[in-house]
Amino acid sequence: MVGVWTIAGTLTPVRALDRLDLVADPVAAALRSLPDGGRLAVAEIDPTLADTAEFCAHYGSPLEASANCVIVAGKRGDVVRYAACVVLATTRADVNGVVRRRLDARKASFAPMDDAVSLSGMEYGGITPLGLPADWPVLLSPQVAAAPELVIGSGIRGSKLLVPGEVLAKLPGAETVDGLAV
Repeated sequence: MVGVWTIAGTLTPVRALDRLDLVADPVAAALRSLPDGGRLAVAEIDPTLADTAEFCAHYGSPLEASANCVIVAGKRGDVVRYAACVVLATTRADVNGVVRRRLDARKASFAPMDDAVSLSGMEYGGITPLGLPADWPVLLSPQVAAAPELVIGSGIRGSKLLVPGEVLAKLPGAETVDGLAV
């Protein structure tokens, strides 16, 4: 895998299926079941540098090739619906417009950290679109879906996944949503 990923900076990417110990359990299960799972790489990082800006600065990976996955909770009455929103790190998700309407919610906001962690089975700051609950839509900005290479979370703070955007666009429940990123 070394040399294949132009966005890796100083990371040492290896085939993700060969290092499932570097991802959260739900992510490992998703990687095993993905037809394109062999195309993904994982790289170990310092968990204190997992936040995007610090990660990019330290490892030399371009900010515009990093994607963030945020969990949004939309509420209408007593019903709460969750969605994962994946946008480039240089943008933000339109939670109160596009995402709220997609979830048919009166109110939408970032899911509380404890809920996002317990429901996803992943660490805060490492949540990724791979391995999320099957009933959650995975909303992708068109820029993410079209990216040839991206750095995303791995479900833990101690590593990052490297993935083509087209693989994310093929995930179960994935939708490319115009206007998601602002």
